[in-house]
Amino acid sequence: MTNEAFDTTAERSGRMILNEMYEYLRGKLLDKWYPLVIDKENGGYYTDISCDWKIEPVQHKMIVTQARYVWTASKAALMFGDKVYADSARHGFDFLRNSMWDQKYGGFYQMRDGAGRVCDYLGFFDEKRTYGNAFGVYALSALYELTRDEKVIGFAKEGFDWIENHAFDPKLGGYFQFIAPDGKPFDRTSLYKTKAYDDVELGYKDQNSSIHLLEAYTELYNVWPDPKVREKLAALLSLIRDVITTKRGYMNLFFGYDWTPVSFREAPKEEREKNYRLDHVSFGHDYETGFLLLEASHALGLEDDVQTLRTAKRMIDHAIENGWDKENGGFFDAGYYFKGDDKCTIIQSTKNWWAQAEALNVLLMMSKIFPESSVYPEYFAKQWEYVKKYLLDYEQGDWFEGGLDKEPHFRKGPKGHIWKANYHTGRAMMNCVSMLASDGFSPMKEFHGLRRSAENFGSFISHWRDTARKLN
Repeated sequence: MTNEAFDTTAERSGRMILNEMYEYLRGKLLDKWYPLVIDKENGGYYTDISCDWKIEPVQHKMIVTQARYVWTASKAALMFGDKVYADSARHGFDFLRNSMWDQKYGGFYQMRDGAGRVCDYLGFFDEKRTYGNAFGVYALSALYELTRDEKVIGFAKEGFDWIENHAFDPKLGGYFQFIAPDGKPFDRTSLYKTKAYDDVELGYKDQNSSIHLLEAYTELYNVWPDPKVREKLAALLSLIRDVITTKRGYMNLFFGYDWTPVSFREAPKEEREKNYRLDHVSFGHDYETGFLLLEASHALGLEDDVQTLRTAKRMIDHAIENGWDKENGGFFDAGYYFKGDDKCTIIQSTKNWWAQAEALNVLLMMSKIFPESSVYPEYFAKQWEYVKKYLLDYEQGDWFEGGLDKEPHFRKGPKGHIWKANYHTGRAMMNCVSMLASDGFSPMKEFHGLRRSAENFGSFISHWRDTARKLN
């Protein structure tokens, strides 16, 4: 096949995928969630939703989910100029301000009940998590981009200051994850004792809160280029790239306060298996973070940042080499480097929906940054075929929670719960539509926001494509 013929085929394939994604994004994803999830009685958004979009009688409202609803609606409104999305985004502000935020000590509570009151669900009560507070800042930053409302950016600044004043470790760097109701970090030596289900992670620093702080501060810096935000964003970029990420290209998940990685490779089999939650290779987090690192560096305006691009590429390549299912497609959820092995062994062969969504975004992004490579466009096309076959719910809309090739019971699984909303899928599909639309797409004439998003991604890709030429 000649290069000209290959280009024509690739263009035709890209346009077909663009149309498929655009139609599903609007009709089967965004329009299914909004305005359905708006809780007009108690404020905020409904969280617990059945497979056929029935609002469950008992609701739990976690800051992570509430914030993700705000962020996704804000970005959708910016892209498509849709009043329903804009109204849905604005709706969440009062609940974040009045119910999720601690009026006495500050900070976002991790969990509230359906009416915004204290509850014992998963044992959180009035506790806070840095991870959850990061999403609060993330949402408010996107909402400000949409509304330009000063009280929104004021609240985002308040959230940023609270994190820095209560969660930041001034001695060893990074952030503590577990925050008591009074705003003080706690661990197993503290007088305060938690009843929360995530107490196995108590006493560690972790990659997950770090990468989502990076994500949140990138969003905040884009709308409020304050020197302190820049300083903290740059520090997080270096921490994740140079400390949390290994030379092989995957992230250690948990660390001691002094950044010693938590590892059970030397432990007996029973103890190691019991602690896989703390010590495994999470392919989805790795390639998602590859994207977040490039996004943060670009927001900071770093020129010729070969180090960040090299690390991001290594993370994505490692996931392709070790986490891809060569039989059915899609990325497995978890792997492990056993003692003495140079090969990563799959220990969890399921395929969570959010990781498959993030893969679409990063594979398409890499195909554009490295246009001479056939690997990334090939895997992007394969990933989209996997998603269409095993994850898209054509009957009810949205995505199944896991790939049906591994977990067919999710065909009847809930559409929403505290960990499943529309943020990963919405972001991935909006980003892919924007990147594909940068080559020309008729709805761009209709949606000014989509045209602007495509232009922004074009600039982002051009920046990293120039940097890629400097890689060894």
